[in-house]
Amino acid sequence: MAEVNEAGTRRRDAAPVLEGVRVIESALPALPLAPGVYRMLDARGEALYVGKARALRKRVAAYTQIGRLPERLRRMVHETRSLEVVTTASEAEALLLEANLIKRLRPRYNIVLRDDKSYPWLVLTEDHPFPQIAKHRGERRKGASYFGPFASAWAVNQTLAALQRVFLLRSCRDTVFESRDRPCLLHQIRRCSAPCVGRISREDYAALVREAKEFLSGGTPSIQRRLAAEMEAAAERLEFERAAALRDRIRALTHVQGHDRINMEGVGDADVVALCQLAGQSAVQVFFFRGGRNYGNRAFFLGHARGDQAEGEVLQSFVAQLYDDLPPPPLVLLSHALPEQALVAEALSTRAGRRVELHRPQRGDKRAAVEHALTNAREALERRLAEGTAQAALLEGVAKAFGLPAPPARIEVYDNSHIRGANAYGVMIAAGPEGFLKSAYRKFGIRGPVAPGDDFAMMREVFERRFGRAVKEDPRRESGAWPDLVLIDGGLGQLNAARAALDALGCGDIALVAIAKGPDRDAGREWFHQPGREPFQLPPRDPVLYYLQRLRDEAHRFAVSAHRAGRSRSLVRSELDEVPGVGPATRRALLNHFGSVRGVKQAGLADLENCPGIGPALARRIHEHFHPGAAAARTPA
Repeated sequence: MAEVNEAGTRRRDAAPVLEGVRVIESALPALPLAPGVYRMLDARGEALYVGKARALRKRVAAYTQIGRLPERLRRMVHETRSLEVVTTASEAEALLLEANLIKRLRPRYNIVLRDDKSYPWLVLTEDHPFPQIAKHRGERRKGASYFGPFASAWAVNQTLAALQRVFLLRSCRDTVFESRDRPCLLHQIRRCSAPCVGRISREDYAALVREAKEFLSGGTPSIQRRLAAEMEAAAERLEFERAAALRDRIRALTHVQGHDRINMEGVGDADVVALCQLAGQSAVQVFFFRGGRNYGNRAFFLGHARGDQAEGEVLQSFVAQLYDDLPPPPLVLLSHALPEQALVAEALSTRAGRRVELHRPQRGDKRAAVEHALTNAREALERRLAEGTAQAALLEGVAKAFGLPAPPARIEVYDNSHIRGANAYGVMIAAGPEGFLKSAYRKFGIRGPVAPGDDFAMMREVFERRFGRAVKEDPRRESGAWPDLVLIDGGLGQLNAARAALDALGCGDIALVAIAKGPDRDAGREWFHQPGREPFQLPPRDPVLYYLQRLRDEAHRFAVSAHRAGRSRSLVRSELDEVPGVGPATRRALLNHFGSVRGVKQAGLADLENCPGIGPALARRIHEHFHPGAAAARTPA
């Protein structure tokens, strides 16, 4: 790359850069000393870099001083073949245009906000006599009020459920509303006031709508006091049903208030924006507060950001792009000061049509909120680093760690889950170069008698079933369903049980490794057990260790979910399941006909024979099961 020596002359290795410098120098005379945005373009006309300037000519001229540029911008100048500029009325307007162009063009040498998802909002329609509350994404329309943004669909669903419990607003579409002739289920569970069938007057419903708007704007305390006064008045008038309904609404409102983990007194609408940089990558966590309540948080990972760029510079680029298509709140709390903080605040104020304050708090609740966001940003980036390491490199690392001849194309991981031997399940998950192979996941309900806590017997049964079937169906191993590596969540005992099962089936050549949790079950200190090798550990920050932990944790998650599902099924088993010959279809037919198990037990033989789908022989068997003496009474002496 080009450098300037002490004599001021360029070295011969600067030749490739000179062409880019000449392009910029030839454009300088035509550039104005006005604010605006410039775009560096490559030979194909694609944007390499977008920047803004208070004086375009002075700012662009700086790119001809190659020796003063960081390596990233030197490479950009080397590729530059043309230049385009757009003048603006002010530097603040230039900042907004710069952010818009970066998001739209995604230049290779800019910090780019990767966010292709739209934000969910709550919409309250106002062009209907009985307004509807609903989720919304996309373009806004007239005749409606919008509240948000929410960080995720989960966050907006939580708020929508709270609004239904507290304010009983309808969520059905207008077409459904017009066609109802009786209240729906939401009215039965006290989540709707049923305006569709006239259970509430238009005036009373309008009062609920006003309260909902006040709630979404942060007026919860006044609403709670008003509801409490109405409840006491209703009780004094002996209107106990209305008092009970108001009590339930107050409880729901209290429940909503108690769910925010971050509390910022006196703050209505605000965003908390925190940046974390690790291993040359950048992540930003944004918490959205509206009406004093936490509307959720979202992690953003920045493209083209370099570890040598200052945190403030990266965060400034992010903030400008974040609010390019999102209305900024009155207050934005930052983890780092911005190089041009006053300018960014001016630009956001121009965009919002009101004052927007950018603030880096030093103490109190606001600082605690920023620290919480920083923790979330760091954790999100750590997860991203673990997941984002190239899969091929990870598999090569796995092969090196366990002495495999080649990177494994298929890894299978096994785990068990049970409670003292009850509802015992073994599971298998699979992973490969493309990540987790969900279609290959398998779960095995343990069939054999298992002593409480006998994980070794469970592991042995799972391996006998899995590989016994594989040997039978694909003895030549041509299907691609044979693993190159088998991981077990366990220690030496589980390893020996699995090895014995594989040896008995003639599959002893399959690589087998057990992952045992470290001291105090501390992640990062796992011990690996492998046949013919002393137990060993991997370095705590080794990406291969992160990958193996992910595999182990996914197997554990799948095992626990299989166990819980089996336990839930066992808890709802019916007495009819104990009758020989009665399966799910027959049980359903009996319950539909008689209404309950008690009805089946009390039914006579003739009643059972009249049940659809129940023949005489099965009816007799069911009757004899619940009336053991009936068969002897019918037998002639």
